[in-house]
Formats: sequence, C-alpha cells, structure tokens
Amino acid sequence: MLTLVPVLLLAAFQSSDAHSPVSLFNGKDLVGWRGRPHLDPAEEADWSTKERQRKQADWDANMRTHWRVENGEIVNDGKGVFLTTSKDYGDFDLRLEYKTVALADSGIYLRACPQVQIWDWTEKGGKWGLGAKSGSGGLWNNQSHSNLPLKRMDRPFGHWNALRIQMVGARVSVFLNGLLVVDHVSMENYWDRGRPVPVRGPIQLQTHGGEIRWRNLSLREIEAGEANQILAASGSEEFLSVFNGVDFQGWSGATKGWEVREAAMRCKPGSGGTVFTNVQYENFAARFQFRLPPGGNNGLAIRYPGFGDTAYLGMCELQVLDNTAEKYNSLKPWQYHGSAYGMVPAHRGFLRPTGFWNHQDVTVDGSKITVELNGFLILDCDLAEIQDPPSGKEHPGRTRTSGHFGFAGHGDPVEFRNIQIQER
Repeated sequence: MLTLVPVLLLAAFQSSDAHSPVSLFNGKDLVGWRGRPHLDPAEEADWSTKERQRKQADWDANMRTHWRVENGEIVNDGKGVFLTTSKDYGDFDLRLEYKTVALADSGIYLRACPQVQIWDWTEKGGKWGLGAKSGSGGLWNNQSHSNLPLKRMDRPFGHWNALRIQMVGARVSVFLNGLLVVDHVSMENYWDRGRPVPVRGPIQLQTHGGEIRWRNLSLREIEAGEANQILAASGSEEFLSVFNGVDFQGWSGATKGWEVREAAMRCKPGSGGTVFTNVQYENFAARFQFRLPPGGNNGLAIRYPGFGDTAYLGMCELQVLDNTAEKYNSLKPWQYHGSAYGMVPAHRGFLRPTGFWNHQDVTVDGSKITVELNGFLILDCDLAEIQDPPSGKEHPGRTRTSGHFGFAGHGDPVEFRNIQIQER
C-alpha cells in the first residue's frame, strides 16, 4: 500500500536573491527604452541586420515624437509606437504605476505579446461589451484561458494605479492596487496560438487613444529555483507526494537500477529500467522536478502495465531528454523532450540548461495528455486520434485506461524529485 505524505518543497533551490529589483526608468530620460510597434517577434527575427537597424531608427524617431519625460513621469500622448525595453526578459516580477484618462485604452505587452489590459472601465468609455466593465489587469487577448480580471480594482481617473505582474513561463499573475486579479493564468501566444509564448522578450508599454503616464517602474528577474517554487505552489494542496525522498517505499520495478541521492530518485549510470508506483491510476495529474545531465535520456511511464516497454505496452512514454545534445540532432520530432514517443511531437525550446532543475506537470484525462514544462504548455494531444503512428509501429497500449506511473531509465543519471500525484 502506498503511503501518502503531505507535499514538502525541498530547500535545495538556487537562491531566489540572485537578482534584486532594478529600475527600468531613471526619472530623467528614456535611456534603456526603444520604440517598437505591435509586431510579431518571429517576423522581426527574419529581418537582416541592416533592415532591423533601419526600422529601429524610424521607430525611435517616432518614439521621441510621442513619448516624453515630465516631472519624473513617462508621458505618452495616445499615439505612436510602443515604449519598449531595450533588454529582453524571461521570468520576472514587474512593478509600476500608471495614470490614464477617460476613453483611453492601453496595456502592457509581456515578452512582446499582448497583453495585460488597461481600460477606461466606465460605461461612458463605450467598451463594456468588450470586457471593460470587469476592469483592468486581465489577459484580454486570451481565447482558451481566462481573459478578464477576477475583480475590478481600477481607481478613478486622476489617481495612480499600482500594478504588479509576475510571469513564470506562460503563467501570469497580476495584482492591481494590492489585490490579485489574475491568478496564475496561462497567457496565450497572440502571434501563433499553436505555440507557447516566447521564452524571452521585451516589455512594451502600449499607447492607444489617450494620454497615459507611468512611474516607478522596476523589474526583478526570477531565477530557475524560484520559478520552480512558484509553479509548484499553484494548487499544491490538491497533490500528494508519492516519493519520500529516502527510499523506494511505494515503488516497484527495476529499483536496483536506480538510487536515491539528496532526496532525488536517480537512474544509475549505465543501468536503468522502469520504476513505477505500486498504485495504479486512471485519470491523474503528476507534478515533479527533473534534472538532466548533458545528453541525458529518460522517460515517463504513463498507465504502465508493470512489464515491458511503456512506449508500446503502456499508454505511452513521454520523453525526458536533453534536446540540445549534438548526438540527438537527427532524431525524429516525436523523440524529443515531452513528446508522446512515436506518436505526437512536443514543442521544443523550453528546457532549462542541463544541470538545472526543471518543473513539469503532466495531466492524463481519458485519452488526452497535456505536458506543461517550466510553465509552458508543450504537448496537448488526444491519443485516440492517432490512427497511424509516425513511428511506423503499433502502440497497442495507447488505449489503456489505467496503469502505474513511473520513470523509464535508459542508462543516464537523470534525476527526479518532489514527485506528486493528484487523482482526478
């Protein structure tokens, strides 16, 4: 019988104090900022250096026309390009104050993606039908996830509003005037809804139809360890630990090919095999952290029968792999990290560098599987729709409705810790 214990977050994270808040505005001029319009980052990335420099010069000239500094405040006249940080950011905690006027409509682009909305929230503003009645702070361009704030917290015109935005992966939390109005919601990629938002990008202050003023802008970059803590905290009360960090109590299978070191389950170099929970699950969510060595290869056993190759006899094997290793350059798309091996490829580019801990959530609901890596949704598939697996092989286990959860070791010292499961 598996012993369930309360979830305990390990203390072995990288320091969350590696970055202190830095001011994004010196109160005197627009040093550290550039002009940039509403523009797909992928389109900009395809430009030549010469073309990018020419366009940037035009944008900066436009910025100087419509943006100014006055009494320690950034002021925009309601027109022109967006004020954009010269630097790109990954995970961050952004704080600022803004003050706007009636009929104005603005927002903040995160990693160049629209946007945390700023409205004229009054009925006279004429945009109640678009959601303005609910107030500012929402992820207005979302379609599948929530796009409105939990509560209207806008102050009357003429007063400053305090805004705090925390972004980890695609997960965004927003505090407006001290109250949480967006709670760990996934921000969708406006530019390509089939992919997650970019890993890095600039902050943009939108201008749209009315004067807006900004002050006290600061940003703290969030390191990997703190990001993992934030991701693990969301809904943590719903999960139970299935690994005690000491031994393999509650687990079966090839335990001799694995070891426990520093509260992590680790595949022994040159050994491996599949270890799995004694308990079987139907629908569930699994949450854990993993760390890859260079070239590391492992896998998640999903609804595993307890014998054989989970990639074929289990519902699937979800790849755990160092995508950056040169030896894997020629793999098929369905062989990279997060993929349902042999059946469905995952999005790439969202792993932390080897040697860093990654946070991953896997949800299995009927024949559907999602994988969220470091806050980014990299796989969303329905295995019932797979008629001809691209591997060219049969995957008879893909229709399984229950089984064990585990790890398929392939001889590399890949580590797992904080392993938790929520039955659904």
